[in-house]
Amino acid sequence: MDKDSVLTRILRPKDVSTLVGGELPLSVIHNKRYISPLTGRDEEDSSPSLDHAIHTSLCGETRTVILVGAEGSGKTTALEKLVLDWAKGGHLQNFSYVFHFRLRELSSLNGTLSLVTLMLHHHGHIPPESVPLLLQKPESVLFVFDDLDQCDLDPSLHTFCSDPSQATSVSCLVASLLHGSLLKGAAFLVAARPTGGLKALSGTRLEVLGFLKPQRWAYFNGFFADPVAANKALMHMERTVGFYDVCTTPRFCWTVCSIYKCLMDAGAKLPETLSQLYVDVLVHLIQTLSLAEACSRELVLALGKMASQCSLDQHSSCTKEEMNSCGLQRFLTSVAVFLHVDGEQSDRPVFSFHSRLMQEFLLASSFFLDKSASEGAEKMLDKHKGRAEFLDFFLSGLSEPGQRRPLEALLGEFSSDRIVDFKCWFKSSSETTLKGCYKDKHHRCFRLLHQAQNESLVREIITPSARIGISYGDLSLQDCAALNYVATCLGEMEQLNLYSTRDLTEDEAEMLAPAMSLSHKIILSDSSLSTGSVPHLASALSRGLTKDMDLSQTRLGDEKFKLLCAGLRDCKLQKLDLVVCRLTEASCEDLVSVLTSGTSQLCVIDMRCNQIGDQGLTKLCEALQSPHCKLQELLLQGSELTAASMEALSSAFCSGQSDLRKLNLTQNAIGNKGVETLCKSLRHPHCKLRSLIFFDCQLTGGCCPHLMRALMSEHCSLSELELSVNDLGQEGALLLCQALSQPGCPLEKLGLKRCELTQSVFEELGSLLRSGTSQLKSLTVGMNNVGDQGVKHLWDAVAHPSCLLEELDVEMTGLTDACVQDLCAAIRASKTLKSLEMRNNSLTDVSVPALVQVMQDSHNMLEMNLKYNDFSEEAFDMLCECDKIRY
Repeated sequence: MDKDSVLTRILRPKDVSTLVGGELPLSVIHNKRYISPLTGRDEEDSSPSLDHAIHTSLCGETRTVILVGAEGSGKTTALEKLVLDWAKGGHLQNFSYVFHFRLRELSSLNGTLSLVTLMLHHHGHIPPESVPLLLQKPESVLFVFDDLDQCDLDPSLHTFCSDPSQATSVSCLVASLLHGSLLKGAAFLVAARPTGGLKALSGTRLEVLGFLKPQRWAYFNGFFADPVAANKALMHMERTVGFYDVCTTPRFCWTVCSIYKCLMDAGAKLPETLSQLYVDVLVHLIQTLSLAEACSRELVLALGKMASQCSLDQHSSCTKEEMNSCGLQRFLTSVAVFLHVDGEQSDRPVFSFHSRLMQEFLLASSFFLDKSASEGAEKMLDKHKGRAEFLDFFLSGLSEPGQRRPLEALLGEFSSDRIVDFKCWFKSSSETTLKGCYKDKHHRCFRLLHQAQNESLVREIITPSARIGISYGDLSLQDCAALNYVATCLGEMEQLNLYSTRDLTEDEAEMLAPAMSLSHKIILSDSSLSTGSVPHLASALSRGLTKDMDLSQTRLGDEKFKLLCAGLRDCKLQKLDLVVCRLTEASCEDLVSVLTSGTSQLCVIDMRCNQIGDQGLTKLCEALQSPHCKLQELLLQGSELTAASMEALSSAFCSGQSDLRKLNLTQNAIGNKGVETLCKSLRHPHCKLRSLIFFDCQLTGGCCPHLMRALMSEHCSLSELELSVNDLGQEGALLLCQALSQPGCPLEKLGLKRCELTQSVFEELGSLLRSGTSQLKSLTVGMNNVGDQGVKHLWDAVAHPSCLLEELDVEMTGLTDACVQDLCAAIRASKTLKSLEMRNNSLTDVSVPALVQVMQDSHNMLEMNLKYNDFSEEAFDMLCECDKIRY
């Protein structure tokens, strides 16, 4: 095969570069601006170069490689570069014959053709005598098909041919080749936009990602001679609202570079929205045509009609007759800057927009320009729903006078009625959206507000009734920019909920930093934060309004936490949630530096389920003894603590410096020895501790004498003591009752769930509650199987006028229907009881009428929990009559 003739064919100019159509592949290659797009496979995280992926696939056993990518993602240029390299003796020399076709051009051909005709007459570089040899050695042939989405490959629609000389339609011919009916054994490299029709095609699929950040950097530096100008243009594009979804495509980068260069050379301001960019593009294109205002307006209206027709018919192209019906017959010599022509030499050329974005922008512009039509914005958007992705963006931008003014100077004024109509629809639909819980709709609303660039409109639409508290996790970069814009316009936000953000990148965090700094509460629970994102979060905290931040289950780790601490030293943060963040002793050292800085406002830290150990807690105790530390609550559940670190805690409490009011040591192996150590500090006059949680801390009744002495001390200030899920037994619990019966004992909340309590303990608790000396308002004694007789002592106490109890938990204590009469009498007599927990007992349908009646009659009772008792479906119907009963 004559490779020189292939070179000649490829190197022959077929078109001209356009502002919105992209630079010609040959121009890119010759000017040494070619940068291979990136590709990614579903099973791989890496993004290799597209060229490398194609070469690797076609030099192996693969016979079909399918490139799938959006408009302008670099597929066509990559294919032409590959064929050019083959013709120059570079890559893919395992193929003797390479045929390159653009199916958009072939689709304009009339009638039918055979494979032989296709190769001989529509490629023009293979001698007829080579055809038999080629057909005998199909494994040496590579077909390169661009624009495959122009063909319908569904096998059910074709009768495949196997004879190379049989004439058939272009679609049938291509389908026969790709499905192996024709020239079996040949290899194929095909490119298409994402369509459902590709599902029927088997082969190695490569997703064309286009340009990521390094490729964009290289491209801009290749376009601009001045590195400073290149950097300015790139930074502006990457940070401008609305560009994020499309700036990965080489074609869009060409458009941006081209128009930015014009604007920068003229000293003009660069666009701030996608709408402003395309206003500048359209102004530039119209000025090159040198048309009068009336003609320019007529041209844009006609192009808008064509854009609408292409969108509604879901065809990417129009015939000459269809164009004429849109009013473009007068402008056939002017439309080249907007439209691409295929089959120009044939008797049925087809026309298509160079850019889908430009197509949608022209549709939006013509909507506002057309003063004669009566169709409103809502109807027009509904009609194009799912067919025009950016139409509402462009309508939103063009509805603002500052953005449309350059266009009106060329085309005349937009229709004021249509602008008012769009704004009414926009405000109404936004208010409805923001009362709902669909975050995707919220994102779209924020994007539209960002496109409008109207701060007063944001404040008008996002009223206090708007539901801004729903989760905005997994935001795209554009969503981050839009949300940030909204927050900036509002001035502050009650809550920024980023729950379950799977990967907060550095760019996203940088974009969101102002919104974070304006939020009183930030929720990042169950999220994953990149290392690069944490300094931006820290910076936002250091200069912001945030008082409460939830980082639970972010698996932050010591390294990222150290970076975060840079922002914690000087901020307004008062509460920090660090549950399950994979922190160790090292993080405690960083936290100490924050707490003792003299500027930290932190008063509540939740560090549950981190492996800080005794050494970590000992370090934290250094902070507790500092006069600068403001910590009042410290939650350390499951932190691998033992009695070894309790001495440091006790010293901190006795120091006179610690302001700690609440300490949660749940699920740590504190043991009786640890409790004994802490009880010494509870008796100290400097100890300010109010709440102490020993839930499941491997305690026995041996700790109770120490607790009893502490509770009876004149200096003890404990109002809450949680001892549930410890084997205290009867003897230990009775000692506690003895302490609680003493006048002056401050305890108001006591937890004794699953503590091996007996009926004797319940009898003593009942006596205590009736004594008039006890301050207990909340008592938890569930999961102690004492039955009706045991709990009866508590019912009698609740009915007594001296009992102050407001909350009582008797879950799984073996209650039956026999207790209900005493229970109801207690509720009726009590003036304080508000909540009763009775889950997992053995009450039946017999008790339901009385329970419903007493709850309906009671003014004090707010809630009774009866879940997991022995009720039937019929009983549930009765229980639902009372909204204060949970069942």
